[in-house]
Amino acid sequence: MKDNAKIYVAGRETLIGSALVRQLKARNCGNLIGEPQEEPDLNKQDIVDDFFAREHPEYVFLVAGKSGGIRANQRYPAELMLDNLQVASHVIDSAYRHGVKKLFYLASSCSYPKHSPQPMSENSLLSGYLEPTNESYAVAKIAGIKLCQAYWQQYEAKFVSGIPANFFGPGDDFSLEDSHVIPALLRKMHEAKVAGAEFVEIWGSGTPRREFVFVDDIADACIFLMHNYDNSEPINIAGGLDVSIRELAELIQKVVGYSGKLHFDSSKPDGMPLKALESSKLKGMGWEPKTSFEDALRMTYEWFVINENNNK
Repeated sequence: MKDNAKIYVAGRETLIGSALVRQLKARNCGNLIGEPQEEPDLNKQDIVDDFFAREHPEYVFLVAGKSGGIRANQRYPAELMLDNLQVASHVIDSAYRHGVKKLFYLASSCSYPKHSPQPMSENSLLSGYLEPTNESYAVAKIAGIKLCQAYWQQYEAKFVSGIPANFFGPGDDFSLEDSHVIPALLRKMHEAKVAGAEFVEIWGSGTPRREFVFVDDIADACIFLMHNYDNSEPINIAGGLDVSIRELAELIQKVVGYSGKLHFDSSKPDGMPLKALESSKLKGMGWEPKTSFEDALRMTYEWFVINENNNK
């Protein structure tokens, strides 16, 4: 992928899409197409197809599709599933028919079975039942992986897939209803600090463990794989820190400067007991994340404080 290649980030306004644009521009990839006002409605096939016919992108990063935390997955399973199915099928098909040289599809670690051996390796896909709290979303992401493989098998299209660990960073969704765990906890503790609240309530027992990677590191890995990975089998993007939700909450408490107590509500669902990715394949290619976990949390919190009025 040369610096002057025509590159389309499908979903450039998402958290990972914004990070990809930052990373590509930092590498002097100046021929990015589909600025926010020009990006097509990815839920409509004819509009997506017209965009590809007009712009002729050479390389596509497909990172679009709605997502959310446990609450969002419980409340909007049909919406999350349909959106991700439509986006994947429309972009992948148009990319093939309009001669895209290579497409990189970003899936989700939710795609792995609930009781996969840990850390989860790529060969665990479809080996067991999914986590019920995000099954609909996970099925859509699996369909995206399999569609890339089908186009590779039938048409020899270089459409590759990556499965990222949980990621976070500046520009995240900080709404208490639909956000993932890190932005939700950052906001909760910030508001508790400002209000002088005695405690913060946290969903679940605090015992589940999660692996987290800074979003700019995930974006860096996606670009690395676009350059260096040519295989129809999906590849894990990980290498971050594996912490319990309780440990995470305590670190966020330190970053925010909140001095109250943490109350864990074990009546609320925990989700998967452990979710970490086996990333030896990517590490063996020479890639490692660059940002420390605490530094990444601080940058994310600083962004939230600056943009607090826009995140309510």
